[in-house]
Amino acid sequence: MAQTTSIATRERAGARTELSLAQRIILSEGWTRRAVAFLAGVAGALALAPVDFAPAMLVPMCVSLWLVDGSAAATGENASGFTRASLRSAAGAGWWLGFGYFLAGLWWLGAALLVEADQFAWALPLAVIGVPAGLAIFTALGFALARLLWSPGSLRLFALAAGLGASEWLRGHVLTGFPWNDFGMALASLPVFAQTASAVGLYGLDVLTVVVFAAPATLVDGARGGRFVTPAIVAALVALSVSGAYGALRLGLAKTEFVDGVRLRLMQPNLPQDAKFKPENGPDILRRYLELSDRPIAPGRAGAADATHVVWPESAFPFILSREPQALAQIAGVMGGKTLITGAARVEEDRAAPPGQKRRSKIFNAIQVVQDGKIIAAYDKSHLVPFGEYLPLAELLGPLGVTHLVPGVWDEGTGPRRLAAPSLPLAAPLVCYEAIFPGEATTRDDGRRPEWLLNVTNDGWFGMTSGPYQHLAQARLRAIEEGLPLVRVANTGISAIVDPYGRILEHMPLGVEGIVDGRLPKAATPTPFARHPFLWTLTLWLSTIIFAAAGRFSGPRGFDFVARAGA
Repeated sequence: MAQTTSIATRERAGARTELSLAQRIILSEGWTRRAVAFLAGVAGALALAPVDFAPAMLVPMCVSLWLVDGSAAATGENASGFTRASLRSAAGAGWWLGFGYFLAGLWWLGAALLVEADQFAWALPLAVIGVPAGLAIFTALGFALARLLWSPGSLRLFALAAGLGASEWLRGHVLTGFPWNDFGMALASLPVFAQTASAVGLYGLDVLTVVVFAAPATLVDGARGGRFVTPAIVAALVALSVSGAYGALRLGLAKTEFVDGVRLRLMQPNLPQDAKFKPENGPDILRRYLELSDRPIAPGRAGAADATHVVWPESAFPFILSREPQALAQIAGVMGGKTLITGAARVEEDRAAPPGQKRRSKIFNAIQVVQDGKIIAAYDKSHLVPFGEYLPLAELLGPLGVTHLVPGVWDEGTGPRRLAAPSLPLAAPLVCYEAIFPGEATTRDDGRRPEWLLNVTNDGWFGMTSGPYQHLAQARLRAIEEGLPLVRVANTGISAIVDPYGRILEHMPLGVEGIVDGRLPKAATPTPFARHPFLWTLTLWLSTIIFAAAGRFSGPRGFDFVARAGA
């Protein structure tokens, strides 16, 4: 009996400690409240690649729920009502949490500005601080939307999921979108739970992440009444169980099969970015590429002759390949009859210029297919990087001396589309960060599904930072969403061959020169996401709205009620 009493006493003491922590966060004000939000966001970045410590997402999600509670407590309101003051309070807390999260997760953006520091170092604060500050506006909006749906009971969890789910979707679309380091990447880092993206996509994982990782914050609701199981906890456990069972079943039944007769060789040159775009280095760079591509990986092997297709990374040359017949001849000499797929700048005359006016050549960041010294197919990048490949609001910012990082004026291609290469299934080509956009990796205009994803990229701008790891993680998620294998070739890494379930079959580490030889996996059966992009995502998000609305009729049982009482 004494032992039972001791255990019960310890449980009550633990509940009081948790209650006290939640209460302090809810009732925090001023810079204390801002610091709590900021540090919680920073902690959440540990859930991202390369750390991939998914439980870290518990911190920002639980704190988010308590901060929105506090937006009512600070203004003396009931949780189910709201005023402009409480919306401002919620949005302010959301901004600080988002700022901490994006600052800790995107600090590496500054590395790109140090490649040519003499020209761009002045913009370092804009990249390292300005970008996170801008992205945090979406988190602020998510908190405000959640506050509009807030209720006293534990089902307010779904108001938070609805608000942040909507704001993450907006972040992926407004001003061409930047869905980098979504909250859902915490679940995506766990292979079993990542499989859920094959149904609901990244934006669905965002919603599930909020539900799963914010649910423990509602334990304090039940602690006051002696209950440690709340409706929100039950819902989160159900969601986690269904997601885990689905992922385990999908991976358990998945068998990686390969396309017959295709042997790939991925060339990762690890070329320093400061030398890459200097035309005088062109011959040496091409010579390095060819030597590396033809390097035997073992005694008795024949180098490039062992492969049927060789793939080089984005923007491989500091010259226009189509204007260099000698370079094409060198490639043909080494490759023989093999096919080369490479990133390259492509030039096209603008024939639409009015008579009498000089025609401007369009230049595209492209993928080109080369065989027997001839360029036989190409894809032009259609989703350009703001401030990297083009300057938004150029008429306004240009006169102020603001420019973009990549030399030249890049034009927008038409896409997404398919790319055909000899003896290969149709590919969905993705240049650089085109691989981060859910639902945009493939074209579905005529029902002809591509059978693999080809991502060429140059992450050399970001050095040995977390950026390339995060980029790979997001490209892998596209493979899971679409049920298509991914072949990824990066200048400095990480190059990889990934099966349609997100499993890395072959890879070359970051910052290493070398080659990756492997086979091309076959596509899986079209996923629910591939068949109907965002249908189940929308269904999931609307479900959170319904549960949040139901919370308004559940009575004043939430911790918000305790906070207002000053307990």
